Order: sequence, then C-alpha cells, then structure tokens
Amino acid sequence: MRSSVTLRAVVLGTLLLPVNAYWVIQMERVRDSAHPTTVSLFFNCIFILVVLTGINGFIARLFKGRFAFTQGELLLVYSMLCIGSCLAAVDLTQVLVPHITWPYSEATTSNGYASLFQRYLPRWAMVTDVNAVRGFWAGHDTLYTRRHLQAWIGPTLVWTAFMTVLLFVMQCINSIIRKQWSDHEHLTYPLTKIPLEITDGMPGGRSNGLGLTRNKLFWIGFLIAMTIDTNNSLNYYFPSIPPILTPGNGQSMTDLSLFVLDKPWNAIGWTPMTFYPFIIGLGVLMPMDFLFSSWFFYIFWKLQFVVTAAQGWDADPLMPYANYQAFGAYAMFMVSSVTLSRHYLKDVLNKVLGRPSDLDDSAEPMSYRASVLGIIAGLAILTAITTAMGLAPWLGVAFFLIYFSLAIAITRMRAELGTPVHDLHFTGPNYVLTDLLGSRALGPQNLTVFGVLFWFNRAYRAHPMPHQMEGFRLAEQTNGGRELRKWFWVMLYAGAFGMICGIWAMLHCYYHYGGMAKVAFTLGPEAWDRLSSQIKQPKAGLPQVGLAIGGGFLFAAFLQAMRIRFSWWPFHPLAYAVSGSWEMNLLWMPIFVAWLVKSVMLRYGGPRSYQNALPFFYGLILGQFIPGSLLNIWGIVTGMPTYQFWQ
Repeated sequence: MRSSVTLRAVVLGTLLLPVNAYWVIQMERVRDSAHPTTVSLFFNCIFILVVLTGINGFIARLFKGRFAFTQGELLLVYSMLCIGSCLAAVDLTQVLVPHITWPYSEATTSNGYASLFQRYLPRWAMVTDVNAVRGFWAGHDTLYTRRHLQAWIGPTLVWTAFMTVLLFVMQCINSIIRKQWSDHEHLTYPLTKIPLEITDGMPGGRSNGLGLTRNKLFWIGFLIAMTIDTNNSLNYYFPSIPPILTPGNGQSMTDLSLFVLDKPWNAIGWTPMTFYPFIIGLGVLMPMDFLFSSWFFYIFWKLQFVVTAAQGWDADPLMPYANYQAFGAYAMFMVSSVTLSRHYLKDVLNKVLGRPSDLDDSAEPMSYRASVLGIIAGLAILTAITTAMGLAPWLGVAFFLIYFSLAIAITRMRAELGTPVHDLHFTGPNYVLTDLLGSRALGPQNLTVFGVLFWFNRAYRAHPMPHQMEGFRLAEQTNGGRELRKWFWVMLYAGAFGMICGIWAMLHCYYHYGGMAKVAFTLGPEAWDRLSSQIKQPKAGLPQVGLAIGGGFLFAAFLQAMRIRFSWWPFHPLAYAVSGSWEMNLLWMPIFVAWLVKSVMLRYGGPRSYQNALPFFYGLILGQFIPGSLLNIWGIVTGMPTYQFWQ
C-alpha cells in the first residue's frame, strides 16, 4: 500500500495553508460573508478537498493511475487544512491579533488602561509600538515595512511557540486515548464520513471508484440545496425574486421572540427559526437520542429563562447561570469518559512504568511513555510561560487542567456524536476561576494574565483537538493506521505553520482595509474592558457559580445514569451541555427537522432504508458547501457583496 505521508502531499498542504487562511479571514472578517469555522465541519476545507479530488481524478484517468494522489494523501492535505483553519479561526488568531494591540494603541485617559493594568502586561507578548499599529486600525497601509514587521515578529513567534506546545499536548493526549475510543469503544467519528466519501474513488479508496457522483440520490439532494441557495442569491441582488425559506440573508425565517411580548414569556429572547440544508444533512448522521435531546433541551433552556423572569430572579444578570450549568455538564462527560476508560488507562500506566500490560503501542501516534512525558513537559512549559507573564503558578496549573479537560470533552463528543457546534462562549478557565474565586482574591496581576489568555478561551467553536483526533481516524481508515506517527508530526507542523499563516492573513488584510472598518474590531476591547471593570470594582467569588457547575454536573450525571439503565431513555447528557450554546439558536430548527426525517425513515423503512438514503443527505451538505464556496470566491475576486448561506 502506498504511503499517505509523502513529500508532495506535505508540500501541497503547505502551499494551500496560507491561501486557505487568507480565504477564511476574507470571509469571516473582511466581508462577513460566511463563517466556516463556527461549525464543526469546515466548508472551506471540504470545498478544497472536492476540487483536489476532481483534479486528481482527471490526472488518474489521463495517466492511467500514475502521478495521481492516493486517498490517504488527499486526506492528509485535508487534515492539514482543517488544523490550519482552526488556527485562523474566529475564536483564535482573529481574536489574538487585535487583542494584543488594543491595551496600548487604544489606551486613553477615559478608559484608564495605562494606569489600571499596563504595568502588569507581559510586553514581550504584546504589540506595544502604537505608531506601527496605527495603520492596522486605520487601513490604507501595508504590513510590509520594516517598522511594522519588527513590531509584529516578536509576538508572532511567542504565540506561535505557545500554541505549538498547546497543540503538542493535545496530540499526546489523543495518542493515549485513540485506541480506547477507536478500537475498544468503536466510536464512529461521524464528521469523518464526508471527506472519506468524497475521496473514496481515489487510489487506495475502498470502493470501485463510482463514488457519490454516480448516485442519483446524491444529485437530488445536491440540486435541492443548490437551487435554494441559488434562488436566495438572486433574491439578494434582485429583491423582486421571492426567497425560499429565508428572508434573504440566510440567517433566519422568523424570530419567535417578536411574537412573545408579555412577561415572563418574553424572557426567551432571540429564538430564530432557521433553515440550513447542510445542518439537516449533518444531523441525520447523529444518533437519534442526541438529535432529539438537542432541540428538546434548547427549549428546556428557554424555559429556564422564563421561570427565572417569572420568579424575579433575573435581578441577577447571570441567572440562570446557563454557561456554568453547561460547563458542569461538560465536566461530567469528561469524568464519565475517564471512568469508562479506567481499565484501559490502568494498562496504559502499566505500559508507561514498564509493568506487564496487554497493550501494544508500537503503531500509535506516539508511544504511551513518550506521550505521558510529553504531556508533563508540555504542561510544565505552558505553566512556566504563564508564570513568566505574572500568573501565580498554582493558577496556571488550574487553568490548563480545566482547559484540557474541556478539550477532551469536546473531542469525545465529536468522536461519538458528531455534534455540529461546541462553542461554550465565555466559560473558559479564565472565566470560571475569576467568577468562582472572585476578582478581589485574584488581584490585578493574575486578572491581567487571564485577560492576556482570553484570545484562545473566548469560545471553542474551532477547537483544534478534535480535528487532530479526526486526522488520526482518517489515517486509520485509509492505511490501517500504519503511518499514525508520521501524521502526528505533519499535523503538528500544520498547526505551527497554520498559526503563522493566520496571523499573516489578519495583518495583511487589516493593514489594507483597516480594522476599525471591520465587524471584528470589537474583539479588541472585550477582554480589556472586562479587566478594567474588575480592577475598578473588585468582587468576591460567586457561590452561585459553584452551585451552577455542581447542578449541571449532577443533572448530566443523572441523565447519563438513566441512559445506561434504560435503553428507551431519550435524553442525552451531552445535548444538555451543547444546546445551551449561542450557536444552537441557529441550529435547533434544522436539527428538529433532521430528527423528524430520521425518525420517519427508521420507523417505516428500517436501517437499510436509512443507509440507502445517506447519499441524499451528503448531497444536501455539498449542495450548500460547493456553490456557497464558489460564490464567496467570486465575491472576493470582484469585491461584490454576496449572499450569506451560513450565519
């Protein structure tokens, strides 16, 4: 079997990483035309994979299989692009770049940044040259001057090194838990099915080469989704053409809150009814109990807000502490995953210590001993960096333990369920520790470092750890896992280089267009305005936060216990965690449709009917991804505004 980790595949991925980063920044920041990194399956990466597969198929036919890339090579490039997209995403470098300039470039006498916290900032990790970043915010300038490059090179190297260590620890954790999830528990990794199907006809694929394009159901689904978006794109330019299932911006059909005006029911807030065919397609790939629970618990969360308003508890603006309830549910799922794997982890420990063990780690991405040592060394380096920034060492340890616990829970939910979102806004370790312990107890120095670390903890919509694990899954599916160790290092390289590409794309675009003219400029002051408030008005810890976390943990544990005890139990604990997120506002209706459709198929057609219908749902996904990507590229090239098929 031909190798999937080849020089030409790595070179191709390397060449595409900056192009992909530029495309992501153009879509998400410059044009606000689509946001691929806010949903689990990145449509930009799928589109590039489709294009590469099409070109590769032509080469294979022209040269009778010679020179063509194998399925494994194409999927390696795809994994590199996914990880690169994570680093260029709305919740990572798109926050980092404006974030590290704001405390200096926007310090005024009115906001008091200079007197409040500038002395606590690690200057070596920030951009302090106000003149060098003036063009970044104003635009009509260029990055490519000596002064501008000198201002950015230091922080770029610091944060690239930091993120590389973070990615390395994630991959070490994945190396340990991969066998348990894939070989012992047989998790299905639903989000890997689409790239596998796209490339299945390539050399090394499992099918006879017919692929999706020879399936009529696929084309029916593709044409339905494409027709809807094409019509709505025309409506965007010619309002006389009636839209289909959307008012023309692709975001919502109807906001239900407009029809609920009386208290306490108006506490439901923004409740859009949306229609996204690709979410219906993704939803059908998810387990039935998770599908049902996702829309059910979305309504459950809304009812919590209604009850809070009815009882007058909304005097506390954080009530009902939904984010922290969700955090507790995530924590329970992480504990549950570790508990379920306890015998396996005991064998891993025996292997690490040189004791008798039934496990063979010779084919794993990294040996278990090296993985454990890598985790320990990585955590020590990360803690040392944050300590150098001024964070108390014990807070640094607590910070990263919480961060990696959330990362494991997110990775697990994607491997098991294929959840389309996992944002968990404003509930990272910096928020949890500050609200739980109190800003008064932490003091301005620790609070400032938490502010510095805000950029990769604002939300987790494009978290890289599940993409790393899915990369291992793709390697396993295409060559039996014989090259997992090579994939390990290629994906780590893609993360480090992808970080540089993301920062470059942001700087290149913002110096040209101007950050103040872009939607995302508000990401700059978010952490610093919060920090300013915390220093001016320090508060004690909130016991309600602990109660909410504990309540979310116990409720999710109850759901899990009932799910294990009773096969008919329809409520999934992870849906309780996910459905309280901001992104679920956009998804609950198409997920409801997916649940309804899948229920009917299984009830009246059985599993075989469901399996036979899958190409139709793949068509719904690609029928939005491919035309939507082409439209965005056309808009970037021509400078024309375009219809927004997602967000």
